[in-house]
Amino acid sequence: MATTTGEARAGTAQPASLQLPGIVLGVGLGGFVDGILLHQLLQWHHMLTSTNQDHIGVKYYNPKTVSGLEMNTVWDGIFHTVCWIAVLLGLAILYSRVTHSRRRVWNSRVLWGWVLVGWGLFNLVEGVLDHHILGIHHVYAGEGQVWWDIGFLVLGALLVAGGYLLQRSGRPFDPSAPTRREARRA
Repeated sequence: MATTTGEARAGTAQPASLQLPGIVLGVGLGGFVDGILLHQLLQWHHMLTSTNQDHIGVKYYNPKTVSGLEMNTVWDGIFHTVCWIAVLLGLAILYSRVTHSRRRVWNSRVLWGWVLVGWGLFNLVEGVLDHHILGIHHVYAGEGQVWWDIGFLVLGALLVAGGYLLQRSGRPFDPSAPTRREARRA
């Protein structure tokens, strides 16, 4: 029986979705991009660099002092630990859903689309929570910081939209379907 991309085959279960592992991987990888690029390489901010003007009363640790930088680095490390756990969890979920043909999964637009959605969700949640609600840091503090924070949110929204469109253009992973190579041999 021929099926379309979104239909299950008669009498068989639909293959496990790549949505959850892709989103969880995207959250972790998006966090690493933020932490490595913005916190460490560009040093635009750390986890607590704007607590002198936050909305929740966290003690200010001036990143221009040794003790302040030490505390910000500790919190950056906690942030990276959460990102690392998200990546491990995403890989574990992905592995549990894939029994064979792993290469097809890693080449899948569906997986990478969901990874982009997860990265975008990271930007949106982290941007709204840390930059706007808590005010504990900003993308690039100083004059015009609101525009940097809004740009971060816009990037997040674009990643969610682009990732969603990318995953829709792919085919769901079906471990029982023959690969192109196997189909050519037949």
